[in-house]
Amino acid sequence: MNFIKKVFDDAVDESAHLQFQKFSRGEFKDRALIDAKKSNNKYTIKTTAEFTNELVKEVAKKIDAPTNVKGAIVSTQDLTGCLEFKDKKQFQGVKRYIIDKEMSGEEIIGLVDKFPKAFFALSFATEKDDTSLKIKPKAPKSGKPKTKGGERPKPNFCKLVTKDKELGESFVFETKNWKNAKISHDFIINDIILPEGEEDYGKIRELAKRKGKITRVAEIDGKETTTEKEFIV
Repeated sequence: MNFIKKVFDDAVDESAHLQFQKFSRGEFKDRALIDAKKSNNKYTIKTTAEFTNELVKEVAKKIDAPTNVKGAIVSTQDLTGCLEFKDKKQFQGVKRYIIDKEMSGEEIIGLVDKFPKAFFALSFATEKDDTSLKIKPKAPKSGKPKTKGGERPKPNFCKLVTKDKELGESFVFETKNWKNAKISHDFIINDIILPEGEEDYGKIRELAKRKGKITRVAEIDGKETTTEKEFIV
């Protein structure tokens, strides 16, 4: 389940918390963008980079035998010795580990769980549910909201193709009957709730929760709807 669905289902967890950890108070427009198509029981989901790690884990669950994985793992941590990589590039303290190897689903999931703050820009496929995942092998740039009267940014960082109905429908949950959907989210952070009794600044930053709401604008088969959901995460 992706973090937007978790918020709307009141099922937030640590991965959802990490998504909002970087935000201060304010309004952040055109986040977590989705373009989705459904045809002949096949879902094609294109998204911006926020969904990357969750998509990698969801598709990795479908791997029955080791499969070729290509891409990059991006981190400020030194992961040397923690994973096998083809090459390592570094710029301004950000390390990009180039991956091109056979990996099992358990191995991929284990790495994402062990290093949740790393960015797993990995591409691979599995025969189960005819599923493939393609992610740009680089760190994402900060998203820029559309200009007044302009077009919204294109969600083209991640591309998921699958026949998994539950996975496909988790991105478009307004209705069961749809063919094309374009969805955007505005994050409004009204308050930051600090943990009580904690004095370590690093832990305060990690444990602090954001209180606010998501405004979800969905254009589904030409019809636009707006939904709001309050959250503490």
